[in-house]
Amino acid sequence: MDKNSMIGMLLMCAVIFGFMWLNQPSEAELAEQRRQQDSIAAAQAQAEKSALAGAVIDTLADTELAQLKAIMRDMPGADTAGIRAEGVNLTLAGGQIQGTINVGDTTVDITEAVGTTTANPVAHNLAVAALKKAINIYARNGAFAGSLTGSEQIVTIKNDLLSVDISTQGANLVKAVLPKYKTFKSDKLVLFDKGDNQCNFTLSNNTQRFDTRNFFFTPEQENDSTVLMKLDLGNGATWGLRYTLVPDAYMLRMEIVQQGMNQVIPLNINTIDIDWQHHLSRHEEGKMFEERNSGIYYKYTGESSVENTKESGDDEDETKDKVKWIAAKNQFFSMALIADSTFVGGRFNSHAHKYGDAEYNDYLKVLNIHTTIPYSSDRENAGKFYIFMGPNSYKMLSSYDRFSPKEDLKLTRLIPLGWKLFRWVNTGIVIPLFDLLSRFISNYGIVILLLTIIIKIIISPLTFKSYMSQAKMRILAPDIAAINEKYPNQEDALKRQQKTMELYSLAGASPMSGCLPMLLQMPILIALFVFFPSCIDLRGQSFLWAHDLSAPDKIVEWTAQIPLVSSYFGNHLSLFCLLMTVTNLIYTYLTMQSQNQSNTMPGMKWMMYLMPLMFLVFFNNYASGLSYYYFLSLLITIAQTYLCRYLVKEDKVRAQIAANRAKPKKKGGFMARLEEAQRQQQAAMREQEKRNRKKGNKR
Repeated sequence: MDKNSMIGMLLMCAVIFGFMWLNQPSEAELAEQRRQQDSIAAAQAQAEKSALAGAVIDTLADTELAQLKAIMRDMPGADTAGIRAEGVNLTLAGGQIQGTINVGDTTVDITEAVGTTTANPVAHNLAVAALKKAINIYARNGAFAGSLTGSEQIVTIKNDLLSVDISTQGANLVKAVLPKYKTFKSDKLVLFDKGDNQCNFTLSNNTQRFDTRNFFFTPEQENDSTVLMKLDLGNGATWGLRYTLVPDAYMLRMEIVQQGMNQVIPLNINTIDIDWQHHLSRHEEGKMFEERNSGIYYKYTGESSVENTKESGDDEDETKDKVKWIAAKNQFFSMALIADSTFVGGRFNSHAHKYGDAEYNDYLKVLNIHTTIPYSSDRENAGKFYIFMGPNSYKMLSSYDRFSPKEDLKLTRLIPLGWKLFRWVNTGIVIPLFDLLSRFISNYGIVILLLTIIIKIIISPLTFKSYMSQAKMRILAPDIAAINEKYPNQEDALKRQQKTMELYSLAGASPMSGCLPMLLQMPILIALFVFFPSCIDLRGQSFLWAHDLSAPDKIVEWTAQIPLVSSYFGNHLSLFCLLMTVTNLIYTYLTMQSQNQSNTMPGMKWMMYLMPLMFLVFFNNYASGLSYYYFLSLLITIAQTYLCRYLVKEDKVRAQIAANRAKPKKKGGFMARLEEAQRQQQAAMREQEKRNRKKGNKR
């Protein structure tokens, strides 16, 4: 841009600003404009006020007024109780509705609210709206509608073992505390807190459904351990839940109590629905293992079996059969609803919180349960239950069978103790022995040590027999090799097998005699594998560097995820598991030395050493008490191996084998039948060869 253009643009801007300055309004002109605007606004407001003063914006229709009268006429005690809902206070006297509607600071009489003219249209319209809302609420909730509003109160009942908070809203259990137990982050174990547990009953007549979570109950403290949550429905009709805390037990008695309910619920209604939602709180430091031991458990009435939803991940289940109890089960603690009579069918849904969810660190799963119970509106006591809220202790749960004299509750099934054989080993041997030792010894690390020694002593004859068999097989290895060299061909397989069996028989040895003792020990090993992670007595018990024998003894932790193995191994290293692995490698080395490895494939040797490393991956996240037991067991087994080597001299074994060979042996029934079968098979093979040769000659 040149100099002349810039001067021209500046002159144009000066002219425009000068024109605007010369034509701006004066102060008097601005004041006049403001006065005119205020006058217009005032005129509009006066017009609106005048319009409202002469108009009725809303009113009740004839059908709505008739519905209101019908509702009040059919209500129990309408002449005394009437309608009480959000400022609406009405009664029915002599067929006429009386009362008022409160709207803010204004009270509107019912006669004005149902009229067509009013001096205060704003208050009138608000009263009509409140009245229509009340009609809708009472049409849906009938006699229960008077309990829809109120203020929540919390009533607490407790004994030395359990403290329970009950809310007047829904008569629901909102908090349960077990003061004798702790969590990894709190001195008191809160089984569930407000918002975590919602159990509601749904009653119904022929046209309506009444959900107890919508109602405010009136609490009546009957004594220190009993409270009645009551709904007064008028005209003598009441419905409530009575809660009684059982002394010296983790049990709460719940009873459905009622009077005059046949005025509200007809006799043809014979069931009540129960909907129970429970958020399983996290209590243990080892979240992964705790989650794997949580879910919905339920027992069929009259049966010994207990079913459960899948403990890992999400799952759904449904039954139409009668159920005795339903439980929200955690690794060490459970809440179970136990019916005096029965539940009729059920739908069960378990949803596990995923990594990254907002509630992932504090909760394990959300459990949803729907079931029904038998009901009759003319019975004063319409249902009785026990609610268990406590630890999964085998001894204690066994004693709670007294709460059901007609049927064994099988509450001990809440504790995972393995399949039938392994469960029998745990309940018949391991648990009684463990309880006996812990009665005299307070240190559970010492208890596990003594338990391991006793079990090793019990099975030591099997261990010695297995080692003796291995020694005999090792001595016979050259003879077996000689037989294999003498009969190398495939067609000599039967002869080779026969000679080998004769050698075993003459020497008094058997390849199975080494495996059988190990197989007999397996039920005990597997039983202990499921016992230690489920033993609540180990929870919070420290030993050496392990601060909790029911959790991993972490010595190193990290945040990164190890691909493929983190779901098993976790983000830490457990010292007892590491010691168990090292000891297992030593034991594997000794076992490989004591066996004949001349014919063993090289790959099998590496596989034998790989197994302990695999155990490290899978056991690292298990209870330190379990790894400690296996560590002790392997140490004792190594000591037994050296003891057997000292006691079992190969020269004596050779002499015994020679003596057995020298003795004339009468063949047992099994060996005789085996040799006869071999002879028949050889004869059949020779006959087949003859036929094949004849066919060849004909050709």
